[in-house]
Amino acid sequence: MMLNSLGLYGALIGVGSAAPSMSSNTVRASTGYYTGQISEEYPDVKEWLSIPYGQDTSGSGLPLSSEHYDVTAYPPACPQYVSAIPTIWNQQIPQYLQYWGAENNSAGVSAPFASEECLKLAVWTPANATEDSNLPVAMFWTGGGFQTNGILVPGQLPPRWVSRTQSHIVVTINYRMNILGFPNAFGVEDQNLGLLDMRVALEWVRDNIRYFGGDPSKIMIWGQSAGASAVDYHHYAYWDDPIAHAFFAQSGNVLYGGGSADWDHTNFTFVAKNVGCDFPMNSTKELECMQQVDYNDIINFMGQYQDNSTLVDPDQPGIRFSAIPDEKIVFANYTERYLTGKVAKAPMIYSSAANEGGSLAPYPVDNPLEGPNQTVANSITERILCGAANSSIQRDRIGLTTYRYQYAGNWSNQDPLPWMGAFHSSDLVMLFGSYAVGQGPPKEELEGETSRVMEDYLLAFIKDPYNGPPSMGWVPFNTSAENQGTMLRFGADGKAVQNVSASDVEAVCSGSGPYNPFP
Repeated sequence: MMLNSLGLYGALIGVGSAAPSMSSNTVRASTGYYTGQISEEYPDVKEWLSIPYGQDTSGSGLPLSSEHYDVTAYPPACPQYVSAIPTIWNQQIPQYLQYWGAENNSAGVSAPFASEECLKLAVWTPANATEDSNLPVAMFWTGGGFQTNGILVPGQLPPRWVSRTQSHIVVTINYRMNILGFPNAFGVEDQNLGLLDMRVALEWVRDNIRYFGGDPSKIMIWGQSAGASAVDYHHYAYWDDPIAHAFFAQSGNVLYGGGSADWDHTNFTFVAKNVGCDFPMNSTKELECMQQVDYNDIINFMGQYQDNSTLVDPDQPGIRFSAIPDEKIVFANYTERYLTGKVAKAPMIYSSAANEGGSLAPYPVDNPLEGPNQTVANSITERILCGAANSSIQRDRIGLTTYRYQYAGNWSNQDPLPWMGAFHSSDLVMLFGSYAVGQGPPKEELEGETSRVMEDYLLAFIKDPYNGPPSMGWVPFNTSAENQGTMLRFGADGKAVQNVSASDVEAVCSGSGPYNPFP
């Protein structure tokens, strides 16, 4: 397959105008018939696992079939590199990574179960949902630094949660990443293609989720890590047409950083040169040539070069492909967006985990029990936390509702190493109800209780983001309240949930106290 995804904004699939309907496991939506299945593990849940929401970006780029789709199997992920760099993720907790079957999680090659034909989404509903159910919808965008991930992440599958509540729908998606999703190339009109994929998927959900039993007026977009940044980007970029009625940025935000600053497009040109497309003075030829190169060759060069910068030659200049300001979707000045009112007028949750940086700091491969440098880990945590705190202050100043929580759970079946604590992503499995995946069942009843409580608070937000959380004692962030009011803390002090002062968590952000990663 060729790299024809560059420059293509995943177009919606158009098919006929016959009245849609839902019957048995087959749904007719505006874009075709989709046959799903009853979940094997949860018979009160239905699932449609690979619904196309955009154009096939391989080959000629012709629209996909408009007839009948069997969507009972997971789709391939979008092209990505399986890094050889040892991390806590590929060494200890692979359930947080895209599942590659028998492939090694640190193989150092282009991912085997991937394809350019990847713009798919998955839907989970209660088995008894009908077109008249009008259930609220949680639409989830995975993290992975805009480099890796997809729908099939074992710790991020929601059927257990849907089975427990029987009162909401969950949608997850694939989107383009790395050089295919964020090429930053001369001659490409839209550089943040992965973010555009998310918008197209959201539009598909708005137009079609009612045929699965969902309420298109009650869609919460939710992302974690890079996915959280994407949610945040969205609520600035589409401020006047957000589609979503609520936002949830989990352990990420636009102020955290981590995007690209390659204003001269040198990274794309460097990769192009090394895969046989050496046209540094002719961006048209460079792009046309790259579109003829097998994407595996491009992904392998990019990934192996990055691995070499870390494992072999730390003096070698790094390359990175990520979101970059284009003043259409990603902006250079977010304070200005607030001052001009260009931010979606809908409630937001900003959250963090107490020891985010523990799993993001360099992994101590020679002595895993030693743990990372905690000072480095804290600095990463503080960037995520303080980005959320500063955004919350800005939102409060213009009268927008914002809720905050800190996850502090530390469970022996989830943390195989003693220093991990509430690491980055660890609250995902609590919300999805998948906390027993990978490491075995919980050893404490409090773990299951905490998961259920977290799910219930989030569901209250999805259903009614203005009144639902306060009815359960979760009050909005308030800069004028004493200690800036309260936020929720989950999984600490032998309690599933408690209210704590915002200043107790965020003193480091104002310089008024140190940060505690293990509350």
